[in-house]
Amino acid sequence: MKIVIAGAGIGGLTAGAALLRKGFDVTILEQAKALGEIGAGVQLSPNATRVLYQIGVGERLEGLACEPPGKRVRLWNSGQTWPLFDLGAASREVYGFPYLTVHRADLHEALVDAVRAFRADAIKLDHKVESIVQKDSKVEVQTVSGATFEADLLIGADGVHSRVRRALFGADEPVYSGVMAWRGVIDAAKLPEHLRTPYGTNWVGPGAHVIHYPLRGNKLINFVGAVERDGWQVESWSERGTLEECLADFAGWHEDVRTMISAIDVPYKWALMIREPMTRWSSGNATLLGDACHPTLPFLAQGAGMALEDGYLIARCLGRYQDDLPRALDRYESLRLERTSRIVRGSAANTQRFHNPALAHAEGAAEYVDREWSEERVKERYNWLFEYDVDTVEV
Repeated sequence: MKIVIAGAGIGGLTAGAALLRKGFDVTILEQAKALGEIGAGVQLSPNATRVLYQIGVGERLEGLACEPPGKRVRLWNSGQTWPLFDLGAASREVYGFPYLTVHRADLHEALVDAVRAFRADAIKLDHKVESIVQKDSKVEVQTVSGATFEADLLIGADGVHSRVRRALFGADEPVYSGVMAWRGVIDAAKLPEHLRTPYGTNWVGPGAHVIHYPLRGNKLINFVGAVERDGWQVESWSERGTLEECLADFAGWHEDVRTMISAIDVPYKWALMIREPMTRWSSGNATLLGDACHPTLPFLAQGAGMALEDGYLIARCLGRYQDDLPRALDRYESLRLERTSRIVRGSAANTQRFHNPALAHAEGAAEYVDREWSEERVKERYNWLFEYDVDTVEV
């Protein structure tokens, strides 16, 4: 089976590596002229790191990633701290695989190398999808540069603004969530010692929250600050903001948060958009994966994890049913639709949990955090995510 994948991001590269391991003929089309990722961090829970070990990049990432010993919740104004019970050093013992925080560029490079180890020329740069034509059980992809690629299957892994999705299903209708996010990477050497601890931390407050965690052997800190705000609806990872604007959005917050913001080299901002989960991903000899079909708010830290799971499981389905493509795609969809839709909706629900008005004052906040982040409540919300096993799920 000849397979073309549109997009050399995390999901497309994972699918490519997993399919190449199974002996498929894979070509990955990437619109960029050079490979690379915008500098930012990503959290990988054990359901996601399981995939990375299975495609041969887990061990390599261990040397580049951080493995936080635990996570914490802190209150926006007082800095009061509670332990968070979802992940940490016990992840390997409980779920079989580690919880890692990694720079996207490092993850991306490891996946590129995994693909090229099987086929050096698998990734074709400067090829942005222009049009798709399906005929005679084949799919023909024409790129903006004028090249044409024919395949038995096209996988659209081309992100939230997917051209493959638009060609198959028409334009989507994103709605502004009312929340915009700031992100930046901080040189840990610029921070006081108590802000360089290797824990993942979630600051919660009325109308906003902040997440930060270590990267690259604790040399860097990844910062994300989400704030309810009107007037900004640009859905882009590369839109620059200013430190002054970011600090204004977190006026009155604890000095630790403001110290971190002041140490960001370049603050980027992007509008968080909501899309209803799709009811189907495949049409003829084409399907979707990752952000192309289930873009999500980042409040369950599962965006990368879903793309990794998708890429691995589509390879398993195609491996089992390679003589029956419709059945393979149907099984892939049925495996993934419910789980990814639940994650999309759960991420949206977390906005209210992180930004609840009860967090405005210390007395109400303590009761609220004790209840919402109790060990029992956390396990209810997260165990089903982390226990998912891409190897034992029935395809």
